[in-house]
Amino acid sequence: MRQIRRHVGQEVWTRLVLAVVTTRLDYCNSLLAGLLDSTLEPLQQVQNCTARLILNLRQRDYVTVTPAPQQLHWLPIQARIQNY
Repeated sequence: MRQIRRHVGQEVWTRLVLAVVTTRLDYCNSLLAGLLDSTLEPLQQVQNCTARLILNLRQRDYVTVTPAPQQLHWLPIQARIQNY
């Protein structure tokens, strides 16, 4: 997906990433209620990676990953599940 980024604008890029990734994270997430945090951790990592893609951060920018979803006004995976 990073290769597509240089060919489209920021708004198109953001919508594309949100359409492909975050809709999959939200799909049937009520089935994930009650699972252990260790089971949900890979989904949280996907969300963090998505935030890095949208904000154009490097993988080594691990310090900025925590505020990245907050900057995008995203709830953590655990909170997304509990809200349904």
